[in-house]
Amino acid sequence: MKVLREALKKGTLTKTGKQIAEFILDHFSEACFMTSTDIAVRLQVSESSVIRFSRSLGYTGFMDFQKNLRKSYQEEVVKLSSSISVPSERLIRSMEKRAETDVMEGHYRITLDNLQSVLKNNPRTVFEKAAERIIGSRRKYIVASRANTCVGDYMLLLLTHMLPDVKATNYGAVNVIDHMCDISKEDCVILFSFPRYSEMDRAAVEMACEAEAPVIVFTDKASAKLAQYAEIQFVVDVDSNTFFNSYVGVQFAMELLCAQISAKIGCSNEEKLKKIDRFIGELGLY
Repeated sequence: MKVLREALKKGTLTKTGKQIAEFILDHFSEACFMTSTDIAVRLQVSESSVIRFSRSLGYTGFMDFQKNLRKSYQEEVVKLSSSISVPSERLIRSMEKRAETDVMEGHYRITLDNLQSVLKNNPRTVFEKAAERIIGSRRKYIVASRANTCVGDYMLLLLTHMLPDVKATNYGAVNVIDHMCDISKEDCVILFSFPRYSEMDRAAVEMACEAEAPVIVFTDKASAKLAQYAEIQFVVDVDSNTFFNSYVGVQFAMELLCAQISAKIGCSNEEKLKKIDRFIGELGLY
């Protein structure tokens, strides 16, 4: 919900208010149907704190705030069709009944959950809006650091084959700030931000916001620090049964966005692809 992200970004909330805002953002579909008492009990805060929090956002009280939460939920969240949700839910339930016998089975189950989170957390309208924003931007800066570069590099490849002026920001003798020093409001930033979050990424999105350039963020939770800067955000789970993040769901979300862009531009990139294929063929690269 935009009002919550803006409040977190401005840093005007109390410590308890910040806790409530982050809970609602991270459990949006559940929180919008909870009473002020339910939220207070869950977070172990007073009910009056929840009510004061609602009023600090400009609402007359919690009921007014909840009404707007539910409206946002109805507008933004699209229910999965039975053809998508039922088979995967059956599969997950059946696997949960088994005792985990090895690493592969556990990782497979978690990866399925991560993939499902892409469709559960991100309505079709978000993909459409992001695709239109990227197509309409002059320059497209892709920001990714550390392990996030795996999906950032893949998106760079796909977008370069579809659109002009796609910029990498993690190569060469200069850092992301140097790469983005000429950013303007006609451009956009596509950011991949997952734990551990990067302070350099934060500086990059602050630079984008200062230039009034829209920011599209792929991250793991709605209350993530850099999600507060986003005009458009994709929330994707990266859980795994070991020490590293699993990027399978992130790549799936990124590919869905690129597929949406490809559908919108049609065959306008046909000549570019033919040219690339011709030169690659001449080099003997297949």
